[in-house]
Amino acid sequence: MGRYVIRRLLQALLTLFITLFLLHYLTALSVQIRGNPALLFFGGERTPDPAMLAQVERLYGLDNNCYERPGDPCLVPFVERLQNYAAGDFGTTLQGNRDVGELLSIYIPNTLRLFIFSTITLVVLAMLLGTWAARHRGGLIDHTVRGTTILIDSIPVFLILLAYVYIMAVPLTNWARDIWGTESFMGQLFRPNYNPDYPWTTIIIPGIIVGTVGLATLTRLVRASQLENIGSDFVRTARAKGLKKSRITVVHVVRNSMIPIVTGVGYTFAFALSGAVLTEGVMGIPGMGRMIFQAVQRQETNLVIVGLTVTAVVVVLVTLVVDLLYAVLDPRIRYD
Repeated sequence: MGRYVIRRLLQALLTLFITLFLLHYLTALSVQIRGNPALLFFGGERTPDPAMLAQVERLYGLDNNCYERPGDPCLVPFVERLQNYAAGDFGTTLQGNRDVGELLSIYIPNTLRLFIFSTITLVVLAMLLGTWAARHRGGLIDHTVRGTTILIDSIPVFLILLAYVYIMAVPLTNWARDIWGTESFMGQLFRPNYNPDYPWTTIIIPGIIVGTVGLATLTRLVRASQLENIGSDFVRTARAKGLKKSRITVVHVVRNSMIPIVTGVGYTFAFALSGAVLTEGVMGIPGMGRMIFQAVQRQETNLVIVGLTVTAVVVVLVTLVVDLLYAVLDPRIRYD
């Protein structure tokens, strides 16, 4: 087990290194092809003073000659970037000269809140619906569950968000405030936008919406995994002992069906990042997805790289945790 963990950690570090290099190389190509992003520091001024431009280039690490040679990987700036990251220095933005580390301290907690609610929503709904469908295989409930989840999954996330914001949020908010008051939990729950004074409450509904991404896939995975275990020998033995149907489902079927489900949750978590960009943009949530989107619009290359780096770290960590959970869920699995 220990050797496996070390091996997976080394693989994770290698994956992160390759990801960082690719991000750096693509950024270098963008600078080499599109021009010097340091010019954004001077706004609409087309011909800044050369001395001031050189100072800005040094400030943002753009003074290396490799940025003038198309195709050059710019290895020296890449090594310097890794050293800065290791020291906790993520640089500053071109516009506003804001510290990127301070921005991350604002954006990351909001995205984590969003993912907490979305993951809970996805897992709970998929487990309940998948178990329900498996217990009524081939019946009306089974077909209804599969059809409904596919229908929900086929609707784009941004369409669900827009329908909620412009059709449902306002009447629900007015109704809740008339009964419980503006500052109550219910009065803030249905708000059509994010409220920094209630960071947890106003992210619940967006988290639930993001949690519908991949619901059909995970529900069918739960159903298929449980159907496979329902026909196994240990389930027939449990029935022969006279155990209750609910106990057989929870203790024997659900528990032994968790490995493919955990795998599906890990992959769905990665895919949910795309839904977070749309959700944070429509609902006005200052999170990582919105930060990366705005950074691309403003050509804030450093902010884009840092945001994608954080995203890559999260995806790699989730994948590692999923791998390690296999042995916890199934003691028969050994890594040595």
